[in-house]
Amino acid sequence: MTGAGQLRFEIRGRLDAPGTAHVWDEASRVASAGSGGAVEADCSGIEYMDGSGMALLLKLREVVAEAGGTLSLVNLAPRHRQLIDLTGDRPLPGWNPADSERRGLAERVGRATRDALTGIREMVEFVGEASVIITRSLLHPSRVRWKDVLLSCVHVGVDSLFIISLLGFLMGLIMSFQSAISLQRFGGEIFVPNMLGLVMFREMGPLVTAILLAARSGSAFAAEIGTMKINEELDALTTMGLSPMRFLVVPKLLSALAMVPLMTLFFNLASLVGGALVMLSLGFPLVTFTSRVFSYVHYSDFFGGMAKALVFSILVAGVGCLRGMQTRSGASAVGLSTTSAVVTGIIFIAFADGLFAVAFYYLKI
Repeated sequence: MTGAGQLRFEIRGRLDAPGTAHVWDEASRVASAGSGGAVEADCSGIEYMDGSGMALLLKLREVVAEAGGTLSLVNLAPRHRQLIDLTGDRPLPGWNPADSERRGLAERVGRATRDALTGIREMVEFVGEASVIITRSLLHPSRVRWKDVLLSCVHVGVDSLFIISLLGFLMGLIMSFQSAISLQRFGGEIFVPNMLGLVMFREMGPLVTAILLAARSGSAFAAEIGTMKINEELDALTTMGLSPMRFLVVPKLLSALAMVPLMTLFFNLASLVGGALVMLSLGFPLVTFTSRVFSYVHYSDFFGGMAKALVFSILVAGVGCLRGMQTRSGASAVGLSTTSAVVTGIIFIAFADGLFAVAFYYLKI
């Protein structure tokens, strides 16, 4: 204490995060002892100060003001004074208990419904805008950024070729082996090629390929566009009068349309190689395997699988790009968008596959 009941104390040392945390409680207690009078804080001994130290000084000012007094910072270095002047007139953020109140069931249902309707609206807008831009791009190929399309084709197709072929080979090998074990009791091993060709070309080939690409390429699309949105690069494109849909989404959609059916063919071929290996190990010649496969698989099975691959490719690329453009702010936003892209893509693929099954049944395909 000084004359006339004035409180004066000294702050010294480094006011960084560790130093501020060490003296926070003690400094607040000393400042609150001013009993409503004038309080001086001698800052001549401060060696270094960052945002943590600035928060401490603002907290001391708040504590003294609550007691009815005023805080004066004396002997504060000019560089530290500049830091204080940036936010010296702003109050510290407080905690509002209302923010942590539990919402009622009706409010939670209402918020969930609103979020669902908003998501549906954004999806419809995305599908409509993408359809219009793709149609214009096909009518005017010179407007397409073909270098970006080719680069995306490399990421979607060439970089995925090994894992697609490996998984196709393993699935053909496993399915043929398991089927041969079951049919061996009835002497029906010869029907393994029939089953393998039909299942792979009609169902498993496009389905598994699309799921793999949803986990690999769809998540990559969402992460790339989501990172650009967080860095405000999408806003920069819009400010310059450029469409993010045209520059980012369309090349990815076109590359997926071109590469997913091709990757499906590689998957089917690799699965036939795995099945042929099993049949050769059972003593059947290769010509028997190939003849049984191609005599049983019809053109409708092949083109039906390719139609599925085309639809699945749009779902994989579209969902990935949509989730990327819906990325919110925050450290975990890109991760959440990536996870949502994979999960939503797989759900849509399964749903579309079910619709194909019903359509093929009624069309007698």
